[in-house]
Amino acid sequence: MELDSQAGSYQELCRSFRWQIPEQFNLAVDICGRWAEQRHRFALYYEDESGFTSAHTFWDIQRQANRLSNVLAALGTLPGDRVAIVLPQCPEAAIAQIAICQMGALAVPLSPFLGPDPLEYRLGDAAAHLAIVDATTQPGVLGLRHRLPLLRHVLGVGSAAAPGVRPWDEVLEHASARYTPTVTAAGDPAMILYRGGGTRGALMAHRMLFGKLSAFVCAHDFFPQPRDMLWSPGESAWAGGFWDALLPTWHFGMPLLAYNGRLDAAKVFALIEKYGIRNAVLWPTLLQRMMQQVAEPGAVYDLDLRTLASVGEPVDPALWHWARDKMGVAINGIFGPAGLPDLVGNWASRWPASPGAVGRAYPGHRVAVIDAQGNALPPGEVGELAVFRQYHAEDDPLPMLGYWRDPEATAEAVVGDGWVRTGESATLDGEGNLFCQQPTDDTFASAGTRVDPSEIETCLRTHADVANCAVIGSTDELGVTRPRAFVVLRPGVLGTQELVRELQRHVGRYLAPYETPKAIEFTAALPLGAGGEVLRRALSTREA
Repeated sequence: MELDSQAGSYQELCRSFRWQIPEQFNLAVDICGRWAEQRHRFALYYEDESGFTSAHTFWDIQRQANRLSNVLAALGTLPGDRVAIVLPQCPEAAIAQIAICQMGALAVPLSPFLGPDPLEYRLGDAAAHLAIVDATTQPGVLGLRHRLPLLRHVLGVGSAAAPGVRPWDEVLEHASARYTPTVTAAGDPAMILYRGGGTRGALMAHRMLFGKLSAFVCAHDFFPQPRDMLWSPGESAWAGGFWDALLPTWHFGMPLLAYNGRLDAAKVFALIEKYGIRNAVLWPTLLQRMMQQVAEPGAVYDLDLRTLASVGEPVDPALWHWARDKMGVAINGIFGPAGLPDLVGNWASRWPASPGAVGRAYPGHRVAVIDAQGNALPPGEVGELAVFRQYHAEDDPLPMLGYWRDPEATAEAVVGDGWVRTGESATLDGEGNLFCQQPTDDTFASAGTRVDPSEIETCLRTHADVANCAVIGSTDELGVTRPRAFVVLRPGVLGTQELVRELQRHVGRYLAPYETPKAIEFTAALPLGAGGEVLRRALSTREA
């Protein structure tokens, strides 16, 4: 990737940008293998909630990844096979990513917070033949194993132990630390990503690493600089989370912090201070809590932040000014729909943020607002945000290869002469600033994670007392968007507070915590369209 640091304007940056993607490229070799011989070069610092800490060089990570690749091969993993990583932030999650990708197999990172239904769906849809778990995620995976005939092996990290679970430490101890990576083309598949509440897996190529670099380098002001060290507390399947932070950071051979534990404002500031974090990726709701709980962070903590990026949701102006005035950094918001998380955003030192806009296309991506036929619309007209498959006659490496095992959806995602649809309703102004409207598919962002209301509605309808329901995103007094459910009860059932709690427990048993409705309203009827479909937008309007 070539990004001209001497370019004097946004237009010059875009005009001079080139991807320069090699024909043969393996993600794992790029982010770890090529750095491993520099045995002094640190890759990862780790801390968990108990206070346990460890530090790992690229040499350490690579040797463990080689051992794991040999173990996976002995268990029958072949190029193209899917291996699920159901882990929180930890060294083993990073090691697994390297081991799987250097084999030519496909990594399937899954959120450790998934409930049974979405976890079963993703493991089954990916046809994962092996899953890597820890003590917290082991019960969920083992509870589903009898319904997943293709899931033949489970590796347990740390204290994970149960019949049929192979202990990570024991099996790696006896494996060789030498492994020759599989030769892969840049366009070969490397990962399947399931974002938020979505049920379709996005098939991502090895080259997608390059697609992340433009936004990363811009949002972190020509990363890397001396002493840079990055931290993103987001979990693995979240846009801007562990994978999105690890891949570009390690591409540049720079260190990363991984933390596994609960976070409050004090802990976030303490970790930034303790590890000398220079670059952070935090979501707006977390930053809001930090601002509310520690109004003057400079008076309490010794901070050395150089850059701060935010993903998933718009940044409130008051929050932006607080970060600049109290922490000495401008928040560069990064925006992108599922499968394209690093498409658009801000770069405060290079182009001014336009009020209400989510940013401009980062160099290397050609975006437009299009109509249903794939025709680019003029500035100011509302349409669907799309990214073109090529940039300066080179393939843009960011768009997915397609939806996993769904050729029809893949075909529908591309319109016109090569525009990849995003599902986001938007407008562009004459300067290229993007203004988002409402998602075209009723999804909404909650704490940086895209939530599909239909998944929550399906779960609620399985309760014996629910006749019908609808779920929307509702913003509370703190500016946090959470699921809100409108429920029609069956005849004779009373809408009590106890039933509200029971319905919340019901959803919590099957879905992730962020998908559990924080508010449930009983109603006699739902607004319906001519075809009998629930009009969620009407509920949003009624609530407003």
